[in-house]
Amino acid sequence: MGGPATIGQLAAPFNLTLNGVKKHVAILESVDLVVSAKVGRARECRLGPAHLENAVGWIEDYRRAWEARLDHFSAYVEGR
Repeated sequence: MGGPATIGQLAAPFNLTLNGVKKHVAILESVDLVVSAKVGRARECRLGPAHLENAVGWIEDYRRAWEARLDHFSAYVEGR
């Protein structure tokens, strides 16, 4: 799928409820990853101005932190 999509079009392939998708879209809108607008009776969504690089960096920081914690826990459990 390319270009704008309605909430229903976003929900259909994942067998999600419209209300569930609306909540997800609202969260993505709050960080400018998605922009939506009322078009007729539907709400149309498109990519927003924010870039995923910021999110990827944030996720990577947490991944490294959790890996370090799990390595420490593993060493503790194995008695090293």
